Amino acid sequence: MDMHIELSYCRFEAFKILAKNYLNLDSHLLFGKIETLLEETNMTPADVAENLMVKDGVDGSLKGLIRALEQKKLNQHSDEQQKEINK
Repeated sequence: MDMHIELSYCRFEAFKILAKNYLNLDSHLLFGKIETLLEETNMTPADVAENLMVKDGVDGSLKGLIRALEQKKLNQHSDEQQKEINK
């Protein structure tokens, strides 16, 4: 028997839990930017956690996550444009 489980994308509330677990952070100046990007981008919690696990200090980890979210957003936008062209 095959089972398909649909998992949601990471949103800000889930990110805050991950940030607390991986970086011991409750808040940070970059959280606002991350919240906006998470609303605009589909990234899994596992991908967010992977970016937070980078041993580059708190600021480095958060900035790395922002870069990853921005890249993912660009890729998703390009994919959507390509689908429109192919219709």
